[in-house]
Amino acid sequence: MASFYVSLRAVRFAFLFMLCAASAAWADSVVVTGSGSVATKPFGRTPQGQLVTLHTLTNKNGMNVSIMDYGATIVKILAPDRHGKFDDVVLGFDKFSPYLRSTTYFGATIGRYGNRIAKGQFPIGKELYQLPCNNGPNSLHGGIRGFDKRMWKVEPVESDVPAVRFSRLSPDGEEGYPGNLFVSVTFSLNDDNELRISYEATTDKVTIINLTNHSYFNLAGSGTILNHVLTLHADAFTPVDDTLIPTGEIKKVADTPWDFLSPTPIGLHLKEVGGKPVGYDHNYVLNKGFFTDWSLAAEVVEPRSGRTLSVSTDQRGVQFYTGNFLDGTLTGAGGEVYRQYTGFCLETQHFPDSPNHDNFPSTVLTPGQTYKTSTVYAFGVK
Repeated sequence: MASFYVSLRAVRFAFLFMLCAASAAWADSVVVTGSGSVATKPFGRTPQGQLVTLHTLTNKNGMNVSIMDYGATIVKILAPDRHGKFDDVVLGFDKFSPYLRSTTYFGATIGRYGNRIAKGQFPIGKELYQLPCNNGPNSLHGGIRGFDKRMWKVEPVESDVPAVRFSRLSPDGEEGYPGNLFVSVTFSLNDDNELRISYEATTDKVTIINLTNHSYFNLAGSGTILNHVLTLHADAFTPVDDTLIPTGEIKKVADTPWDFLSPTPIGLHLKEVGGKPVGYDHNYVLNKGFFTDWSLAAEVVEPRSGRTLSVSTDQRGVQFYTGNFLDGTLTGAGGEVYRQYTGFCLETQHFPDSPNHDNFPSTVLTPGQTYKTSTVYAFGVK
């Protein structure tokens, strides 16, 4: 009889433990770090019933970055202007459900391969792999269900600054890519208002990889980005065909509408760039010192608010995109209607379609290697 009561108490304890754990999963929580905090709260559920959580990193200056575990996606970045007024400087949604319907990749972690692969095909050795074509004749941003449409596991991070890490196993054959790929991405925010995004991955089979973040920035917080002043530290870019696939040429930007070597309003030469729709959607070849991998890629100034953004990375390229396909059909955070040129992207990465161009840097990852890359988005005022 005594053992029966012991077992009954154990069952009751287990039930209460599970009930409390379930309640805790829905409760807001805050973890204080050395110079800030990480707050967690529920953000919604997937159609399969999985809980989606929002993790907000806040530094001592009050700047904060919110990232959800669906797509390891940046949902919001609150940054101050020259008068100390905070605005959301990335495009996104106030609720989770619009992310399920949107095809814009707002703030998402992109993989396995950011950008386009021609005809969805690439060779490794003598084997030709076929990916789903989800962008006209090409594969874009990892396929139909890339990393942006997957749930990521949240992992603890030992850090003196607010940080959160997401990880997932991309199984062999997912979206046509070979190899079991274990990948993680860590977001951290320091007191210099620098958001660092660090990626790491390993594989058990030769594969290709090109990870990036697809945040759309608007340093004014609303309106057009055409008056933002951009500097791109890139002497060359990779021209594209009518389907936005690189031709293989690496062309100098001098005396072209693609020249942002000195500070230039984004909209100044926009119409000369052409395209359908008109706008920038091009990979820039970053200037790299002979002995250094880390470099300043871009600087942006928004004259009215005084907000600035500088982008530093160890990557070889950056995709500059001016939100050409935004068409006014999406209403985002705060009721903002997202029209063409409402946001711009600076997606640090290797080159588009690299596996099909021998003259582009390799994106092959082999067993025993560790893929590591980082980018810092630093926010300031002037």
